[in-house]
Amino acid sequence: QVQLVESGGGLVQAGDSLRLSCAVSGGTFRAYDMGWFRQAPGKEREFVAAIRFSDTYYSDSVKGRFTIFRDNAKNTVYLQMNSLKPEDTGVYYCAADKFPVGNYGTPKAYDYWGQGTQVTVSS
Repeated sequence: QVQLVESGGGLVQAGDSLRLSCAVSGGTFRAYDMGWFRQAPGKEREFVAAIRFSDTYYSDSVKGRFTIFRDNAKNTVYLQMNSLKPEDTGVYYCAADKFPVGNYGTPKAYDYWGQGTQVTVSS
């Protein structure tokens, strides 16, 4: 049973930074694509960032401000978020794709999901 647990969310002001963590238990972490998605109230879940082995991918809205990285020794993936904006507000989910050949930018490609952590950025 693969489980993902996010942490690190909170309430911050515009311009602040946060680091989200996602600890993965079970499975073969180092072989998975790992992704971060977010969902604002009334909106669909959207792609934020992904890491496939050492290659990283970002949505245009976060490129240059967010960094995804992983520590395979700790079975953990991180999302460093800098220069936060109010439009970054939402529930952030991490996800794992056990067959990393699909489209990392779509939720349907992922097999396992965390419960989400709330990020709120005030103006």
